[in-house]
Amino acid sequence: VQTSRIGNQTGGRVFLFLETDDFVRDHTAMLEKGVEFREAPRHEAYGTVAVFADLHGNLWDLIEPKR
Repeated sequence: VQTSRIGNQTGGRVFLFLETDDFVRDHTAMLEKGVEFREAPRHEAYGTVAVFADLHGNLWDLIEPKR
């Protein structure tokens, strides 16, 4: 049944990306609105990132790329 795949189309991997120009601002606002982050923010060579889940369980990266 296809409905059983909602929120798990990628087998638990991130496949959506939300780019921001101010990670701290948007991460804070999202936390205040109850967004479920699956990890603490981390700093990578490409920028600051944290994984969060949408209402259907799909995993996203909130990311501020290094400029």
